[in-house]
Amino acid sequence: MVASDRRRFQRLKLGKPILAMMDGENALILDIGVSGAFVEHHGKAKTGDRFTLTFFWQGDNLEFLCEMTRTSTIRPAAEGQNAVSHSGVRFIEGARDSVEKLQGMMASFVGRLLAAQRANASAGEGGDGAAILAQMGQARRLRTRGFISYRWNGKSWKTARTSDGKQPLDGFTVAAYEDEEELETLCEAYQTGDDESRTMIRLVAELSVLSGRK
Repeated sequence: MVASDRRRFQRLKLGKPILAMMDGENALILDIGVSGAFVEHHGKAKTGDRFTLTFFWQGDNLEFLCEMTRTSTIRPAAEGQNAVSHSGVRFIEGARDSVEKLQGMMASFVGRLLAAQRANASAGEGGDGAAILAQMGQARRLRTRGFISYRWNGKSWKTARTSDGKQPLDGFTVAAYEDEEELETLCEAYQTGDDESRTMIRLVAELSVLSGRK
């Protein structure tokens, strides 16, 4: 995936795929984020195709109108078997309250993973920080509009106000109204985290960006 796609679609690799339906056909969600997913499905597709993706989480039905952003065939069709493809998809529109449910799902996933990583790294310490990160994006302190970009050069942070909510590869972007203490925790976690942890931090930041647009 090119760099611009990574900035646009922050996705969490799932330890266990989520069963889904693509226009009524069985599929597996392998990665998922607040803006899109990476899906394994039968048949071939092409960039720009649109379809409905449905799946369940904690008893709730989530449904999204999606668009193919890239696709590749990993197993060609054979006698009696359809081709199998891996496709990156963008969520265009959620049915009913699917967007809110997806945001809650991502916050839950990321919060649990960050808590486990911090516990492993510090023998159980740092749980409060993980809880703060899991709660970001749920704030509704509408004191300030716009976003703040935090970029890490390996030695120091550079911050700037921006109207662009995209996530940079060398840091993260959050809603401008987030609490400064919570953001300090986020910066500390980013500095000490590995690539997977930093991806999760950008996922949490993306939840904050979405809340800032409401």
